[in-house]
Amino acid sequence: MESDRNTDGAGLSPPFVVLAVGAGIAAYKAVEVCRQLVDAGVHVAPVLTERTLRFVGKTTFDALGSEPAQMSLWDEASPIPHTRLGQAADVVVVAPATADLLARYAAGMADDLVTTTLVATAAPVVVCPAMHTEMWEHPAVQANLALLRSRGVVVVDPEDGRLAGGDVGSGRLADPSVIVSTVLSVLAESTRGTPLAGRRVVVTAGGTREPIDPVRYLSNRSSGKQGHALAEAARSRGAAVTLITTVPASAPSGVEVVPVATAAEMEEAVLSAAPSADCVIMAAAVADFRPRVAADQKLHKSDGLPELVLEPTNDILAELGRRRLAEQVLVGFAAETEEMEARALAKMRAKGVQVMVANDVSAEGVGFNHDTNAVTIYGADGTVKLVKMTSKAVVSGHILDKVQELLPDR
Repeated sequence: MESDRNTDGAGLSPPFVVLAVGAGIAAYKAVEVCRQLVDAGVHVAPVLTERTLRFVGKTTFDALGSEPAQMSLWDEASPIPHTRLGQAADVVVVAPATADLLARYAAGMADDLVTTTLVATAAPVVVCPAMHTEMWEHPAVQANLALLRSRGVVVVDPEDGRLAGGDVGSGRLADPSVIVSTVLSVLAESTRGTPLAGRRVVVTAGGTREPIDPVRYLSNRSSGKQGHALAEAARSRGAAVTLITTVPASAPSGVEVVPVATAAEMEEAVLSAAPSADCVIMAAAVADFRPRVAADQKLHKSDGLPELVLEPTNDILAELGRRRLAEQVLVGFAAETEEMEARALAKMRAKGVQVMVANDVSAEGVGFNHDTNAVTIYGADGTVKLVKMTSKAVVSGHILDKVQELLPDR
């Protein structure tokens, strides 16, 4: 069967991902992996085994994938489907990868469409194991994974959590957003080149903490997840990334991390890093106010109700807009609960930024502390792009696409 792989407006084919779905209870999560990859602009070719149908239906993947799901080595329309898939693939991802499937792949066995495609491809392979704890911990399974890693296979380790039958332990398939983020990173590194190579990107993340006394502070609900996803995505595209964050413990690898806590510390770090940056992305939730005076000692309830006098913090984004270099791209964020578009556009004009990313943080699954987000990307050039609910990794890709569009050619 031939692919209906389309080209984008520039005449370029979208990245081609083979999604191989193993026969495990976690196969239902592969449906969400498929959806998120398609939403990210990836051409997804689902491949199933006969036993996979015990857990999910082929029709679901037919509907959500970029082409109908394939199962047979004996497709009359394409006599050698495993060769077509293996050669076309930019990445092959196996989710879930059962203990049996891992063993057959490690041994080079090729007796169905999934394993023949794995053996027939030279593309990067991402495997996402999922199985019961006892199976996951078995020496044979770990030996097979070690062998696959030594061959360059990327392994997305399973999580701890509730398993089939009510047990709790290691072996649960990684969250679909984590799988998608990994696949997009592998794609960026292996097939789409490094469009941000030679560029320097500064990203801020997390909510600042403004001290009241030595044990209390004013802050907000920002987790830093979107900023960290942006830093990882920019690194995957070849940029040298400086991540200025209030949550350094969860920062991605391969980036320069500058830990900060307060708005003043973030301001100092950002204004120091910005002059040499091609792009500054202000994803952090910087406090608008801080206590005018922080107590030197802990405040005690027995001493009565303290008077807390607030003062505004400096507007870092506006200062960056005033100092922005001619060819520098400045990205701001507007987390709103009402009149999102009007407030975002007003903020973009007032702060002198080229891109404003707005989201309604009162909506379910959007914004703070979620692995998902839904945003509208406004450009000072009048462009508007709506990104529906998806992983923060996918959102990051859309934001960086806009940044790349605005950066001058070198």
